Amino acid sequence: MSLPAAENAQLTRGTAITDPDVLRKLDQNDALTISRLVWPQRNADFPLTSDLLFSSMPQLAPIPPAIDAEFDRYIAGHKAAWPSETIGVGESFDVQLFDRATLKSPNTRFVLAGIVNRMDRAYVAEESCGEIRLIYRLTRFDAGPDGSKTATRLPMTFNLVMKARDARQIASNGKPVTCAEVARRWLDNGDWQGLIGGGFHPYDAMLDRIETNIQVSIAPKSALHDFRSDYLLKVFKYDAATKTFEESTLENQIDRDRIFADNDLRRDFKAWLLAPDHLREFDRGTVLIPEKFLAKAAVVPTPAGLDASALQPEFGMMQGEGNSDPVFSDSDVVGALKQAAARGDMQNIRSVAGFQRRLNDVTCAGCHQTRGIGGFHFPGVDWLADKPSNSTIVPASPHFLGDQLRRRDILTAFAAGQRPDFSRGFASRSQARGSQELAGTEYQDGWGAHCSLQNAGSGTPDKSFTSWSCAKGLTCQAAAASRRIGMCFIKTR
Repeated sequence: MSLPAAENAQLTRGTAITDPDVLRKLDQNDALTISRLVWPQRNADFPLTSDLLFSSMPQLAPIPPAIDAEFDRYIAGHKAAWPSETIGVGESFDVQLFDRATLKSPNTRFVLAGIVNRMDRAYVAEESCGEIRLIYRLTRFDAGPDGSKTATRLPMTFNLVMKARDARQIASNGKPVTCAEVARRWLDNGDWQGLIGGGFHPYDAMLDRIETNIQVSIAPKSALHDFRSDYLLKVFKYDAATKTFEESTLENQIDRDRIFADNDLRRDFKAWLLAPDHLREFDRGTVLIPEKFLAKAAVVPTPAGLDASALQPEFGMMQGEGNSDPVFSDSDVVGALKQAAARGDMQNIRSVAGFQRRLNDVTCAGCHQTRGIGGFHFPGVDWLADKPSNSTIVPASPHFLGDQLRRRDILTAFAAGQRPDFSRGFASRSQARGSQELAGTEYQDGWGAHCSLQNAGSGTPDKSFTSWSCAKGLTCQAAAASRRIGMCFIKTR
């Protein structure tokens, strides 16, 4: 079952701000708008519309042309693959593109849709204690004949990622703010000013990067293919020296095309990932793949299947994925896992299928395809809506909500001055960490949860997924074309 709205809010206590009234206040008084955080010195006291945001703020100038270039590549690639299909903005086209003109419109702006604590990512940069993410949704405001305005959310999120703390922050006792102090503020659900930078100004000293997610196209079902929507992911890292956001690689988004085109790079990547220390981090979900192997953009198709090979069908890095010369053969993986098991290193990956699944869900694209809501893990709170919709009541995906226990466990460890366990399970299945809070829900083993078909008697159980069982009264059943992973549904005769 899905949890009611109140219980979903309870799941995010201390780890995210999703209260509509709080978000409305923070957005409308210009406290946490993009322009205020990125350019705190500006004199204007109102949120900037999209046209002014990108045209008047030099910090954001590199973003529109980088997005335009990705759109051009996407359009060219689609025309080459599907020459009989028309592609453009509007319903008259076979493939309907996101209208980039909305990014330069005086009638649209980015509205604060949620704030998320990601101190569970402190393993990336321990000094900053992880991240705080402010998530904005592009929204169009249309004037009615009576002068009233209606708000329509557009399929784009703008994620402003900030450091959880800066080394120059000073606490009330005159000493530098610690990770423990930041964690305690969040767990205590204190005033927002204590949560975002601990009241530290200027905020631009806390900036880390911007992440954008755009539904680049929608293609209705046709004789050529089923319904499909593609999402474009981009990252722009903040350069403190130039005070601009520069196009960057996506964390762990493996550049498949470059690796397959360069035999040396392919060999180096396999050797790097299968090295004992890196394989252990890969198993825990804390691996950080070097930039030389990574891409600067990802296009994510949805819907996707449940099996790992269906998540990124063009990935083709594993034996049996349709590539005649894969990066990793079954024997490569089996040999590396056998040695790792002898060292006692493995927690999650215990088979070739487990390795394949982690290879997908450690990437941006693979993770976004896992239990998302139409390509987003955090569509955000629609506090502008007159009548609340499902996305207002449940502003985040099952993947996001199911991960909150793990994140809160890490905050609790920080607050107690302990070293947190940053490991995570597979994206499809929440890491319970001993708690029963998720039992019987879609986030763990309830109706709609992802499960192992082998547990239901379909083949030999795969050791990577033997714990993926269903609650009493439910059974794991195949959903779509899947060999290993199904969904928990009510037993039928």
